[in-house]
Amino acid sequence: MTLPMTMPDLPPPPALRLSLDTDALAANWRALDAMSGAAQAGAAVKADAYGLGVGRAVPVLRDAGCRRFFVAHWCEVAAVLEHVPADQVCVLHGVTNAAEATYARATGVSPVVNTPLQAAIWQEAGGGPCHLMVDTGINRLGVTPEQLGDQAVAALQVDMLLSHLASADEDSPLNAQQLQRFHEVTPLVRPRSASLANSAGIALGSGYHFDTTRPGIALYGGIVRPELADSIRPVAIVQAMVIQRRSISAGETVGYNATFTASEKIEAATIAIGYADGFLRARGPGNALRWRSLDLPVIGRVSMDMVVVDCSACPDLGVGDYIDIPMDLPLQAALSGLSQYELLTVLGKRLRG
Repeated sequence: MTLPMTMPDLPPPPALRLSLDTDALAANWRALDAMSGAAQAGAAVKADAYGLGVGRAVPVLRDAGCRRFFVAHWCEVAAVLEHVPADQVCVLHGVTNAAEATYARATGVSPVVNTPLQAAIWQEAGGGPCHLMVDTGINRLGVTPEQLGDQAVAALQVDMLLSHLASADEDSPLNAQQLQRFHEVTPLVRPRSASLANSAGIALGSGYHFDTTRPGIALYGGIVRPELADSIRPVAIVQAMVIQRRSISAGETVGYNATFTASEKIEAATIAIGYADGFLRARGPGNALRWRSLDLPVIGRVSMDMVVVDCSACPDLGVGDYIDIPMDLPLQAALSGLSQYELLTVLGKRLRG
């Protein structure tokens, strides 16, 4: 008789590393909270804390003083509730069916109602305090000002009235327009508190702060307005292992479709990270990885699991060494054409697991 095989422990070290500069994350929240003036900064922790891990990020933010946590979907709630009380958690997409409303009431997590239909669903489930999103110009989620008179919407017990700025990262006239519309609708709702500013909105000044601000990308190192540049620090630390080193002769090519041809003999290192890990092809040639203080240019196309760099300047770089994947978000966004949000939220399961 064959006995079932017992799986051994995974061998260390892993080929991919994702860690969090917890001091920088806490400092970023404190800086944004201070910039919020009389308002208190919350934290957007949706999309697994922008790809960096709710289990890593939420305790740091909680211990720094944060008391409001925003997610998008109900499937994100349980992971946050492991670290903070239910009355501090808000679900931005609201309740789209009776099951979600029942879950919200059972857990004590607050939905952000976005439509008259959601208002009716919430009331039919038993109602209670909730938040309300009003659209002031982004035309994405939220009741229109005209829908505030809807019977189900008008009957809501609104704790916080929210809206979302469409162009806070720009000096756009739409910012002032949305602010004015928000002021106009607030007396019609009479909420206990109000929230308008996202990360960029915090930098627009005290007129946009109200009672709670909702920073997201800036918590995690994103700089979406120049006013944030001196206060926000990088948070994500990503490293990948060298799994092969080779010499490449002049005339030889590298990678799929032979898009790189060596003009002279070079040394190349194959790194265990690729687009399946969120290192997208947009971060290929023209970009570089880093070892110690040296930039190692990417050569050839990024593969699903690997990328190749020119390591000719690093004679002592070898298999098993770790290369830094640059995560200074504004610079990497400019180099790759990706948004600062994408650079984080596309991080793959092999990094986040």
